[in-house]
Amino acid sequence: MFDITLIETILALIAFICIETIMECSPCEGLYFFEFVSCSAFVVTGVLLILFSLNLHMRIPQINWNLTDLVNTGLSTFFFFIASIVLAALNHKTGAEIAAVIFGFLATAAYAVNTFLAVQKWRVSLRQQSANDYIRARTESRDVDSRPEIQRLDT
Repeated sequence: MFDITLIETILALIAFICIETIMECSPCEGLYFFEFVSCSAFVVTGVLLILFSLNLHMRIPQINWNLTDLVNTGLSTFFFFIASIVLAALNHKTGAEIAAVIFGFLATAAYAVNTFLAVQKWRVSLRQQSANDYIRARTESRDVDSRPEIQRLDT
């Protein structure tokens, strides 16, 4: 899991660096959108990578980290794909633009693979959570029945 997240972070950084080397553009909207997507994906995925690598996510159990990772990878896949298509359609065939498009599509592929893995991990966590809820409910109902100090009022 960490390997693919590291690859995503590196590809997003390289795509961002490629897009930053472009000095002239017309129209610039596609370039700005790609720049925003690559920078955002790099920052968010990098922060999550640090949190997961250092096990800092264990200190904040209130957040569903599997769902957080799924949302990040899903949105990054979608936006990298759109930004790469837009940049490919509007580029001026310079080396930096072509490289950015290539790394954009590579990042899209890496994020797509990780999205697939995150969906599977999220489904497993949902099954475990529902099983734990069932066990907890059964245990709590046994505890109430076995306490003689509780009296039924309807008898």
